[in-house]
Amino acid sequence: MPAPTPRALSPRARALSACGAAVAALLAVAALAPLPFSVAQPGITANVLGEYEGEPVITVSGVGDEDPRADGGPEGKLLATTIAATAPGADVRLADVVGGWLDTDRAVMPRDAVYPVGDDADEIEEYTTEQMVESQEVAVTAALRELEMSEDEVEVDLRLEDVGGPSAGLVFALGVIDEIDDGDLTGGLTIAGTGTIDGRGEVGPVGGVPLKTQAAARDGATVFLVPEAECEAARVGLPDELRLVPVTTLGNALRSLRALRDDGHVPSC
Repeated sequence: MPAPTPRALSPRARALSACGAAVAALLAVAALAPLPFSVAQPGITANVLGEYEGEPVITVSGVGDEDPRADGGPEGKLLATTIAATAPGADVRLADVVGGWLDTDRAVMPRDAVYPVGDDADEIEEYTTEQMVESQEVAVTAALRELEMSEDEVEVDLRLEDVGGPSAGLVFALGVIDEIDDGDLTGGLTIAGTGTIDGRGEVGPVGGVPLKTQAAARDGATVFLVPEAECEAARVGLPDELRLVPVTTLGNALRSLRALRDDGHVPSC
């Protein structure tokens, strides 16, 4: 008995088959092609009231030799927080993006939001270092302005090279004030935070806040200072033990910390 003649595909079936093959090829290419994203996760924290890699983060001279914390009073921590993102030159592929979306400990961010300048790794590092240096200088200006002190009568040295960009400005300014004037802003607690700052003490948003709250809680913080504009973002995946305190200026950050220390009213997100 002769074998049956294969039935010819209809034009519609041939078109669908061709489309399916094209889609499969596109998916295969997409899975292998680099994508314009970065995958980020909670980064390091650094206590600006202590040492980092064996060196004091904040050193002040010109306002007397006595350390305001030298009387043995409660000494807490003030943590600058960071995110750790894929390197500028790293290829991020579809599997990385999907994995980042599904993992609550990671976030997928447009590459331009993480590295806004250039494609060259050296250029990006230079840019983030410049931002960090400028942020530290402005933080000192804001702190001394809040204390009504002249930059001519005091010298402040900040050392924290591993926190690039401007996002630690608020924490630096608080650390300088604690070092010069207060000595007990934290009330013995471990307090973390993020936020840019300008010379007038205005605090601005930074991005990546949900990852920074995770880093803060991981390293023992119970309070997190967050730019008020990012309160909603900060509530996403917020660790149960972490209290959010909204901040708009250096002045109200100080008032909130002192109220927290003295069992007064503290705003919340």
